[in-house]
Amino acid sequence: MARIAGRFARVEPRRRVGRLVLGLLSDLPRKNCWTIAEWAGESTPDGMQHLLGRAKWDADQVRDDVRAYVVEHLRDDQAVLVVDETGDVKKGTDTVGVQRQYTGTAGRIENAQVAVYLVYAGRRGHAAVDRELYVPRSWTSDPDRCRAAGLGDTTEFATKPQLAARMVTRFLDAGHRAAWVAGDEVYGGNPTLRAALEERGTGYVLAVACSHEVTTGAGKFRADTLAGKVPKRAWQKLSAGSGAKGHRFYDWAVIDLTDPRPGSRQLLIRRNRSTGELAYYRCYSPAAVPLTTLVRVAGSRWRVEEFFQSGKGLAALDEHQVRRYPSWSRWVTLAMLAHAFLAVVRANEHDRDPAPDALIPLTCNEIQRLFITLVIRPAFDPVHRLGWSDWRRRHQARSQTSHYRRQAART
Repeated sequence: MARIAGRFARVEPRRRVGRLVLGLLSDLPRKNCWTIAEWAGESTPDGMQHLLGRAKWDADQVRDDVRAYVVEHLRDDQAVLVVDETGDVKKGTDTVGVQRQYTGTAGRIENAQVAVYLVYAGRRGHAAVDRELYVPRSWTSDPDRCRAAGLGDTTEFATKPQLAARMVTRFLDAGHRAAWVAGDEVYGGNPTLRAALEERGTGYVLAVACSHEVTTGAGKFRADTLAGKVPKRAWQKLSAGSGAKGHRFYDWAVIDLTDPRPGSRQLLIRRNRSTGELAYYRCYSPAAVPLTTLVRVAGSRWRVEEFFQSGKGLAALDEHQVRRYPSWSRWVTLAMLAHAFLAVVRANEHDRDPAPDALIPLTCNEIQRLFITLVIRPAFDPVHRLGWSDWRRRHQARSQTSHYRRQAART
């Protein structure tokens, strides 16, 4: 919190943002301005709502602080920047960026808000370092709607790969280094993103579809066609990294691609040893690297899924109940900071006090439990609890009266 304190000119928001971040790390079953304000000892949620909506501070500056904090503590010369999007299912049409669209969270088309995240993944751990809200064309083509949501009249449509390129560029322009970028087919199938990474000399291992076409010394082929031509002796059994149930072993093969530009380019193919299912990756590196390196980078992509799971489960990344863009950017940035704190503590504890054979290493979940129990669990008297009960019921009564009046006016 000392790292971001300078972003708040007044002492009140500086103290309140500390209480909000602690609330995000708490064991509240549901985290929003109401519940966190009550948990933090405030008499109403007005202060928390003001912090997210109207107080003067720049969420992008805090994002830069989060990025520097993560890189400083999880630094790795061979770190991978993993890019992916996640969706939050929403009701109504007023929440910024919402429309009916596919989201992996629900596994189908839903009324949802989608954001793209950039995760820094190294040997010591991983955490998000940037975020961009995906704003559909249905929003960018309506300036009045954008203005009402705090986006600004000149907001232009950007695809998810364009948002990814924007975040990677910000990361590199800030003076940080990452050897690789990884992502799924949404990003691997975009030639503009690949060209932008190659221009910066940043290697990538990006998934592509089976129909993706590549050029070899023998001509241009679909990825699945080339997979059918790989001889048995070319497949190697390698681990894509350790998971909850041990190493994730697959069969791998790599095919060199031809390109007149500098650098090394390959098509990487992964085969499931049980089902035979194939996955394909477009690879680039400034200089040739061994197959084991490409496999390591490809296997790093699961880190972003783990961030989504722990960021939502431990730091309330998806529990924001805000409609305007400034409030959304502030909430998710502070949630990223809360999660980054857990990731850094975990990395430091692993280095300082390795777990004995009878124990697994400390996880972010266990660190949160210990932190709640030993450091931040507040205790308030019955007067505080009863005061909040009165406040909730008073607010609900006003809402009920307003609803009945609207209903009566329609009839």
